[in-house]
Amino acid sequence: MRFVQATHGPDTKWDHHSGLITGLPQSCAEVDRPVAGLIKDLKSRGLLDETLVLWGGEFGRTPGAEAGARNGRDHNPHGYTMFMAGGGVKPGHSHGRTDDYGYYAIENKVHIHDLHATILHLLGLDHERLTYRSQGRDFRLTDVEGLVVDDIIV
Repeated sequence: MRFVQATHGPDTKWDHHSGLITGLPQSCAEVDRPVAGLIKDLKSRGLLDETLVLWGGEFGRTPGAEAGARNGRDHNPHGYTMFMAGGGVKPGHSHGRTDDYGYYAIENKVHIHDLHATILHLLGLDHERLTYRSQGRDFRLTDVEGLVVDDIIV
């Protein structure tokens, strides 16, 4: 199994606490075509079915302006998007929904442990078999929780 991680820009490139009106469109424009090109290339070479593409961050952004900030938004761990393609994921499928304001996930919530369990499953690993015991407690990558999100799998 091989892994490739591609990142974009300096660490603060997507951290739009300020400068959102110009910074976000610029960041999106810089990744939109390359990500689409990667997926198109993988598909044309017959590699998309065996390659899992995951795009996202560790949290989302609030739907409204950050208090006291100039043209920015704060962190939002309650409702955000991860993009997955290939590797056994249903193409064109959208899973989950936020409230009308876009702040809280309200339907088909996926906890980070569920996301990790699903990624491991798509890579052919059973997250429950990765459990080890230390000092009387079970440990694993999904923190002894996590359910595979079957609805997104082909």
